[in-house]
Amino acid sequence: MAIEPKQLRNKVVLVTGGAKRLGRSAALSLTAAGATVAITYLRSKDEAETTLQEIEEIGGQGIAVRCDVTNVSSVRKAVGTVVRRLGGIDVLVNNAGTYETVAFDELTVPQWDAIFATNVRGPFLVSKEALPHLRARKGRIINLGSLGGLRAWASHAHYCSSKAALHMLTKAMAKALAPEIAVNCVAPGMIDLGEKSAADFMKRMSKLTPMRRNGSGQDIAAAILFFANMPHFITGQILTVDGGLGL
Repeated sequence: MAIEPKQLRNKVVLVTGGAKRLGRSAALSLTAAGATVAITYLRSKDEAETTLQEIEEIGGQGIAVRCDVTNVSSVRKAVGTVVRRLGGIDVLVNNAGTYETVAFDELTVPQWDAIFATNVRGPFLVSKEALPHLRARKGRIINLGSLGGLRAWASHAHYCSSKAALHMLTKAMAKALAPEIAVNCVAPGMIDLGEKSAADFMKRMSKLTPMRRNGSGQDIAAAILFFANMPHFITGQILTVDGGLGL
């Protein structure tokens, strides 16, 4: 997607889980578009510092804040730090999430609860805490869903269910927070982040995808940038970025 230079100039974007993987890709693309970017991390302090260095290398400014998105006090402290240091929040990207493969008959209650805590409770808590700051700037919320929230995967019942819940939360929030805040969701399909352990699986999936390749971090970042810059009138949408795999 063609991005106009610095179209997010003077905007502050908060990306949860922005230290690595898709969050890092989003943070760098948002920086390139002119935004000042705050990223949160939980255990990836080294990766967060590296991402901040990359942000600075491309001429941007950013901060990294530790945050457990499942914990109310941690979320409150993190959002408060971002607002105090950067002056407000224009766009919230609820990217922090977790993924796990477990056969249904082996799935435990703690596993079920843990994935919902991060993938659903997390976006809810961060959005609630950021709400007054987003309202003040007529901002935007972008949730990171999944093709798994639209298509059932037998060995990912808890993950798929959590992302389906996040998709519905997106729509409910879009109604509840209008007209001040636009709320949308990017739902990635198979995204190849170059992990050697997943190379064979990714090769198989690329052959099943109509576009004959897996997605990249840049593909997801482009979709996030679209929602960050689109007309405010567009809200409550789930944008699937999967190369046609879910068709």
